[in-house]
Amino acid sequence: MPILDDRSLEFLSHSPEQTRRLGVRLGELLKSNDVICLAGDLGSGKTTLAQGIARGWGALDPVTSPTFVLVNEYRRADGAALYHVDAFRLQNAAEAEAAALREMLEDRGPVLVEWPERIQTVIPEECIWITLTWVEEFRRGLRMEACGPRYERLLRTFRKVAFGG
Repeated sequence: MPILDDRSLEFLSHSPEQTRRLGVRLGELLKSNDVICLAGDLGSGKTTLAQGIARGWGALDPVTSPTFVLVNEYRRADGAALYHVDAFRLQNAAEAEAAALREMLEDRGPVLVEWPERIQTVIPEECIWITLTWVEEFRRGLRMEACGPRYERLLRTFRKVAFGG
């Protein structure tokens, strides 16, 4: 597990189950208005990680990819909402604006965004950016980058709870 600096962390997941478990650890730390960007090629594990994050956050329903509906909303027992956005079909930030994503990112949360690079101008400067890469059939590389003080603290805490260090 290379620790690149206080703002980034890089590690391997050896299975979809491990990717989900890491997501659970991250999800347990999320607060309202947190923005988690999930970047990576098709099949890199973005939705798998999102499933774990939502489970750790306390979502009652199973997570599915929102590719064809743009946004899925998941609720906890206390009524709080988590938003899972898939920007794959959006061509630019103007389409994201039309879909009211800026308001969702600013006023609600937490928000998970798959394919954030397509709408990067709408993404807040402060967020966690997670890039997933395909290594082998079940292995994935994950690189987490914290943008802003809140997310640097979140990354430090995640490092401790996920890896004990």
